[in-house]
Amino acid sequence: QVQLVESGGGLVQAGGSLRLSCAASGIILSINTMGWHRQAPGKQRELVATITSGGSTNYVNSVKGRFTISRDNAKNTVYLQMNSLKPEDTAVYYCAAKRPTSFRYDYWGQGTQVTVSS
Repeated sequence: QVQLVESGGGLVQAGGSLRLSCAASGIILSINTMGWHRQAPGKQRELVATITSGGSTNYVNSVKGRFTISRDNAKNTVYLQMNSLKPEDTAVYYCAAKRPTSFRYDYWGQGTQVTVSS
């Protein structure tokens, strides 16, 4: 079965950094599009960053220059490096995978809480 397990969340002060990890089993990350999403209280879920099977990356404007999505094929793990964190980054962050033939994300992790204090 496919499992995506996020880790690395926690409490950090504004301006600090955090690296989220998404370890996959039952799926090869390198042939899928991977996306990091977040959902803050009272807000809709937001797609934050993506990386395609070809390595192309995209980011929502609010995190450009601060967040970096990357993939380690040997470890079958995707990362989200978050620098210069702001209180508005506070959310539950979810890792998700989209199969090559899918138009939506097919598999989701359980989420990890990121809280940025001001």
